Amino acid sequence: MRTSSNPVFKNLPKSPGGYATFGSGAAGGAQAAYQHGQTQHRDQYQPVTPDRAMTVDDVVTKTGATLGVLVVAAVLSYFLTNSNPGLAPLLVFGGMIVGLVLVLVAVFAKKMDNPAIVLSYGAAEGVFLGALSWIFAGGTSTIIVQAVLGTIGVFFGMLVVYKTGAIRVTPRLTRMIVAGMIGALILMVANLVASFFMADGLGLRDGGPLAILFSLFVIGLAAFSFLLDFDQADQLIRMGAPEKAAWGVALGLTITLVWLYIEILRLLSYFQE
Repeated sequence: MRTSSNPVFKNLPKSPGGYATFGSGAAGGAQAAYQHGQTQHRDQYQPVTPDRAMTVDDVVTKTGATLGVLVVAAVLSYFLTNSNPGLAPLLVFGGMIVGLVLVLVAVFAKKMDNPAIVLSYGAAEGVFLGALSWIFAGGTSTIIVQAVLGTIGVFFGMLVVYKTGAIRVTPRLTRMIVAGMIGALILMVANLVASFFMADGLGLRDGGPLAILFSLFVIGLAAFSFLLDFDQADQLIRMGAPEKAAWGVALGLTITLVWLYIEILRLLSYFQE
């Protein structure tokens, strides 16, 4: 089975059986099983019902709830920062650190299907994005609206690409995307280290032509990561993963959406006067 570049999907619970596809609301229902032991009376049988299999509706519902919490927290964070700009660094770094810790706990403690952790992550990232958006926007909400619309457009565009099969998710494509992500991460770290010794580092984030090209490259990586996420969610549904696994899918999709939004927002900020 192919694995997603998103670490959250790699640790989701899986179980054999079940049926459905990403884009179909059907899923196999679990049949009742009788407990062991011999008996001569039917009323002595006691049914045992396993967890219901995950469906697309579960993924949509959980992802919508997570994004709803994120949006509410982001709006509150934005207006709080707007009224008190001094809070911006605290909200940015505080939300970022809390969100990172929650993702690490979810991945390494195998708690991806825990709704409290997933929704808390949405709230933390909302606080982070609200303050960060205020910083990038420079006092105007225009590029924030543009970044939100751009993120939504890319998400649904890649969903259409996936559903129509215009680009097939193959092991080779997966390796290329993962390699690109590793390369981008190395360049970001190198640019950060170089910034300690040079004003603009390697020039990957200074708003110049090279920075614009790099942002477009990273946005492309984030967009193609959705294909891997969709494919992994599709496979989990077909394998009959338990319903609670939808929370892990929601977490993985939210991580990619946050990454994409930040990169689009950063790119748009380069063109502000």
